[in-house]
Amino acid sequence: MSTLLFAQDDDLTPEEKFYRDSISHLNESNAAIELSQTAYNEGISLFKSKNYKGAIAKFEIAVTNDPNFTPAYYNKAIAEISAAKHADAVKTLDALLVKKANYPKAYFQLALAYQGLNDNINAEKNYLKAIELDPKNPKPYYNYATMQFMQQDYFDAVANFSKVIMLSPEDAQAYNDRGSCFRMLEKYAEALKDYEEAARKNPNLAFVLNNIGTTKTKLKQYPAALEAFNRALSVDKDFYLAYNNRGVTHMKMDRVDDAINDFTKSLAINPKHATSYANRSGAHFRKGDYEKAKADADEAIKLNPKLADAYVNRGMAKEMLRDLEGACGDWNKGKELGSELAKQYQSGNCSN
Repeated sequence: MSTLLFAQDDDLTPEEKFYRDSISHLNESNAAIELSQTAYNEGISLFKSKNYKGAIAKFEIAVTNDPNFTPAYYNKAIAEISAAKHADAVKTLDALLVKKANYPKAYFQLALAYQGLNDNINAEKNYLKAIELDPKNPKPYYNYATMQFMQQDYFDAVANFSKVIMLSPEDAQAYNDRGSCFRMLEKYAEALKDYEEAARKNPNLAFVLNNIGTTKTKLKQYPAALEAFNRALSVDKDFYLAYNNRGVTHMKMDRVDDAINDFTKSLAINPKHATSYANRSGAHFRKGDYEKAKADADEAIKLNPKLADAYVNRGMAKEMLRDLEGACGDWNKGKELGSELAKQYQSGNCSN
């Protein structure tokens, strides 16, 4: 009978041991990569269902099992930004950029993360890096311009929105936002031109039509403004801002009852819109209904204690209700909040 021989570890040559260990390591590596890919796919599904916390956990498993799996780092950071975990996203993206330098999309997301941390200096730096690496991508220009707008840097924002338009000529949003920069610079004709171009690009954007209306009101083109607000409301019947702004235009045209109706419609949709209460207060005052004017101003102040116009209107109502001391107190508060009209009333009617 023949005898079978079985080799023990000590019987293997160094080359055989190396081969065996390499195969074992390869099998372990393949298993880890498979586990990483499975976790990654599960993370994508969780992200799509807006379960950001679960997605982050799965992406973490993916990068732990495969530290070179760069898409997992990238999507983990996006999930962290979506979950408002901006500091975690910065760490994840920094780790990604060590592994994949000069990745423009990572710099773009890093800028978003820094914006979430209110770190505008680092946000700007990373938007500029994303632009440097991918100068034909309109997204970094757009976000950078939006950040500049929020910082009231309207001139530079115009320049960057213009770059977006050059790279993406059909982008209605970019035309709208550049128009808003022009409006803040009181360049109403340029603003209107951009808003109307945005509406041509996409006629179903209610906020663009609303912006056309408010700009035409600034230009005293009241009938045309009403038409724009009507178009906005035909697109979105629940657009309370369009009702409020149409009410303001009615007031400019001395259509006080129509204005009150519009302010009331705005409040029916959004009962917490302090500006609509303040505006309706002014309309009631114009009609001589001082109690209603005061009541609406009270409500506006309750909703937004920093709304200067509400203090002006309540002060006017109190003056007519023979409460000059209360009126002076409101005008003084309005003045503190930056209202020039409150300052005029306070200096003209009050001792201090």
